[in-house]
Amino acid sequence: MKKKEYLYRVCSWLKHQLTAWNTGGEGIHSPYLFEWVRMVMSDTHAYYIWSRIEGVRRKMLESDVVVNYVDYGSGSKQMCEGLRSERLVKDIANKSVSRRKKAQMLFRLVNWLGHQMRCGEKGMSIVELGTSLGVTTSYLASVDSRDRVLTYEGCEDVAKLASENWNVLGLNNIECCVGEIDIEKLRVKINEIGVDVAFVDANHTYDATLKYFGVLADGVHSKSVVVVDDIHYSAEMEEAWKAICADERVTTTMDLYDMGLVFFDKHYWRRHYRMRL
Repeated sequence: MKKKEYLYRVCSWLKHQLTAWNTGGEGIHSPYLFEWVRMVMSDTHAYYIWSRIEGVRRKMLESDVVVNYVDYGSGSKQMCEGLRSERLVKDIANKSVSRRKKAQMLFRLVNWLGHQMRCGEKGMSIVELGTSLGVTTSYLASVDSRDRVLTYEGCEDVAKLASENWNVLGLNNIECCVGEIDIEKLRVKINEIGVDVAFVDANHTYDATLKYFGVLADGVHSKSVVVVDDIHYSAEMEEAWKAICADERVTTTMDLYDMGLVFFDKHYWRRHYRMRL
């Protein structure tokens, strides 16, 4: 990381810490969002599957296997072809996989929403843009086997490792699309399956982030939640987050620094919260 980028992130983190708040939900007027903060953000209970998923993470962090890595999500001008290099799996696990705390909050989010949305045999539709080694995908998919997870990974070798991890965990409700995300094909898929929960952790550029969000937002309903990762990754990502907050389809957002959550229910007040995860 360049010195300028490092200083930018340090400054943005300090700004967030000085302006964000977390009172356990106090001050949030919507009963629904108040319950969300209490049941998702403030929950400290562990689930049995977590230890198995973290076992997979540890295995990846210790792996000296070398893969041919293609990166479409670096924000590089070469993103149309991808940045190609040989990388150790443990380096990918260390730099490109969501932190445990973040992934487990996503699990709780899916679990909480699922109690309200699932009906009979019908599960939820979960979309993830940016699979990496499949650790976060595993958290999203392990809540309920009725849920269907559609995930996108640019690198074929990494996608194979992710698939092996899912087999170890016995997760059979994941569909992985390999290669650079094609916006039009994604649009067709979203129109087909809809979006209950989405996690955007792909190309970290202004244009790509807004394109992804635009397609996902076309498939949401009032109770859907879209999670955008790394919203303070760069000045460009911060501008993308501001544009998402200003989108007329959005009612409420929560800036947790590492990621932002987007809500669409028209019964909510149009308000943007800065909170500490």
